[in-house]
Amino acid sequence: MKTTARAFTTGRLARTAAATVALCVLGGTGAAYAYWASTGVGAGSAANGTMQTVIVDALIAGDTPQNSLVPGGTADVILRATNPNAHAVTIYGVAANGAVTADAAHAACTTTGVTFTPPPVPFSPTLTIQPNSSILLTLPGAASMSTASLSACQGAQFRVPVTLEVRK
Repeated sequence: MKTTARAFTTGRLARTAAATVALCVLGGTGAAYAYWASTGVGAGSAANGTMQTVIVDALIAGDTPQNSLVPGGTADVILRATNPNAHAVTIYGVAANGAVTADAAHAACTTTGVTFTPPPVPFSPTLTIQPNSSILLTLPGAASMSTASLSACQGAQFRVPVTLEVRK
């Protein structure tokens, strides 16, 4: 029988291709089996830190109001917010948190007529308090005084309790 060089090359190429395909199929199956059948043991954990309360003070010494509160008028509410956390927080909202009262020197001011109007939520523009720092926040016209205020309230400083909602 006479063999040509072409038939020999074609047969060799076919055997090489078949062997390559068989190795890929077996190798791929083995790798897939090893991937899905492998097991391991390990441990992991995570801790969630506790956010400290942001401190809010109203009209701190050295903070000067831009206007005064008079019967029938409005005035700015000035807050100093202090962030004791190691990360920045963003102010989301400010809300009233109790009755407005007059300072101790004006004890006869039992009907203050003062109300607090918080800004819309979410607070806009976004305001961030950097870690371990404080900011001065002015809420324009957020306090108003009705004409029903007692004369004894004249010259009083008012305590406006608020809650500040912050988010990380």
